[in-house]
Amino acid sequence: MANKIVFILLLSIFQFRLSLSASGEMNSMESVPDLQKSMYMVVDGYPCVRLINLSGEIGCSNPGRDKVVAPIIKYNNTKDLAQPSAILLSMDEVQGFFSRISNDSSFARNVYGVLVESGVEIQRELKGFSPAQKFPQAEFAPYHNTTYEWNPIGSGIMWKSYNFPVFLLSESSTSSLQEIAMKNEKSEKAYTANVAEFDVVMQTTKVGTHDSESCLKEETCLPLGGYSVWSALPPINSSSSNQTKPIILTVASMDAAAFFRDKSLGADSPISGMISLLAAVDALSHVDGLDDLKRQLVFLVFTGEAWGYLGSRRFLLELDQHSDAVHGLNSTLIHLVMEIGSTGRGASQGNKTFFAHTEVSSAANETLDALKFAQESLKSEGVTISTASSSNPGIPPSSLMAFLRKNSSTSGIVLEDFDTTFANKFYHSHLDDSANINSSAIVAAASLVARTLYVLASDNKDLNSSALSRINVNASLVEELISCMLDCNPGLSCELVQRYISSTSTCPSHYVGVVIGEPSAKPYPNQVDDISRFVWNFMADRTSTSKGNTSVCSQDCGKNGGVCIRAETDGKGVCVISTTRYVPAYSTRLKYDSGTWQVLPPNSSDPMGKLDPVWTESNWNTIGLRVYTIQDAAYDRLVLLGGLIVTVLAYLATVLTRAYITKALKQD
Repeated sequence: MANKIVFILLLSIFQFRLSLSASGEMNSMESVPDLQKSMYMVVDGYPCVRLINLSGEIGCSNPGRDKVVAPIIKYNNTKDLAQPSAILLSMDEVQGFFSRISNDSSFARNVYGVLVESGVEIQRELKGFSPAQKFPQAEFAPYHNTTYEWNPIGSGIMWKSYNFPVFLLSESSTSSLQEIAMKNEKSEKAYTANVAEFDVVMQTTKVGTHDSESCLKEETCLPLGGYSVWSALPPINSSSSNQTKPIILTVASMDAAAFFRDKSLGADSPISGMISLLAAVDALSHVDGLDDLKRQLVFLVFTGEAWGYLGSRRFLLELDQHSDAVHGLNSTLIHLVMEIGSTGRGASQGNKTFFAHTEVSSAANETLDALKFAQESLKSEGVTISTASSSNPGIPPSSLMAFLRKNSSTSGIVLEDFDTTFANKFYHSHLDDSANINSSAIVAAASLVARTLYVLASDNKDLNSSALSRINVNASLVEELISCMLDCNPGLSCELVQRYISSTSTCPSHYVGVVIGEPSAKPYPNQVDDISRFVWNFMADRTSTSKGNTSVCSQDCGKNGGVCIRAETDGKGVCVISTTRYVPAYSTRLKYDSGTWQVLPPNSSDPMGKLDPVWTESNWNTIGLRVYTIQDAAYDRLVLLGGLIVTVLAYLATVLTRAYITKALKQD
């Protein structure tokens, strides 16, 4: 009887509490995702990822195969780390923090992850931030003085390896994480803590392939690369085998590097140069009589230049091999290489000043004269061109280095917005964005280049300024290209880009990416990134002539020099005559064979082959970052102990109550 009474009492209490708990949960939670959303905050950010070369690794990754979880703390409140922690850094602390990581092993041991703040005020407050080297890619320089500092503020931190994850936070996530770090600081002795969970597990770390040769063999990585684009103005008659016109090759780069992979914007270095080139192509396309020019204009936009000059070196190899990708070009006909480097910071107090870096040659001297002539025609617009200082060791880091290492007698010139050191204080940084450049400087550089090229291609000593005055750059086009190539709003969803391609994303990134599938002179659209496809379509359009009376693409569009542009936008496209081609850009030490990549031994015909790092990027399944609250383990143990004590006491109380009730019933 007593057992029944106790059982009924306990059952009633349990059912009452269960009904209260269930009703509360039903009111607030309707599904498992709702429960997860209330427990976990997914954080927007941009990861630093693991990159590999023949000799080792750089970049960031979780140290093992599992996710990393650590409490979030502010770095400026921390002298020493007593426990594993996720460090929240402001931008002005980044360089000092990573220097400390390299020099203080006891401190580095407890760094389990890094969160870097972002915000609109950061760029204004910082005097400069460049995670690149002081002489970027010095090993490829065509001269011996490789200790020269073109980039004096370069820290080199992006070229080191870190066995912990690093994220750049979005602006909205920055404010949230600052609040969470403050809560952790205030509740230092509390039984709960807010932690960050990093999921940056790299396949190369899981499998243990820590160099490019082994990871390519095990297929845990892919080679860095993509597709460069070249176009001739006017189109080259591909059916004629007698191409004798000397070539003036104008080049720029479309890829940038940064510590954080998906924030590689490179506004000044090098995208301002690419925009200058595209604007110059547009300006020259409106000039009459281009077929009568004595020299052939060819425009080339490389990708992969930030990673061992992949694009330019592969282009030179394709020229040697006379491949389909460079059909119509002959290396022996290249009269001059003019490179458009950084041009976005050339404006100051209404004046636009640029510097010509060159190796001494007759063609280079001819180019300097043409630049001066073009400058005179732009005098009213405050454009000035100066020869770079003779104290420089040679040309600055540029694609021209690859040409000179291949053939030291190559005539070339590099147009830059600096003389002795980079004007860009955010070189290879996510802060090199549209706020770091001036559109009027890019317009001025494009005008200078377009008019100079016309002078050089005309090879006419009697050319007058009035002829040049008809070559004008569209300033509105430059503004549009800046907003499309460097901002998220409108970004790649802008009208100009959407006129040519269907972009896969809105926010632009100029990271080179990896090579998908077998490299080809005629790749499928899904093998080529958004920027390369846009540049191909834009240049094919601007350098083209119409093909007969029909404009819609058909199967025979490719005959007689025809190409199909804008095919992505409506599925039909427009058929035009244009000599515009893709050139694969990847390491000259790599070969794609039977679905896999192989590393080739250095070739004596490729002088830079021995220096080629053969960059690859690790594969991964997912990359993520989220924040949630956990209880201290000691508190969990205390709760367990308390539960055990309550259970024992409840048992004793039950036994004693049963005994008492039994005794009372017997007395009755």
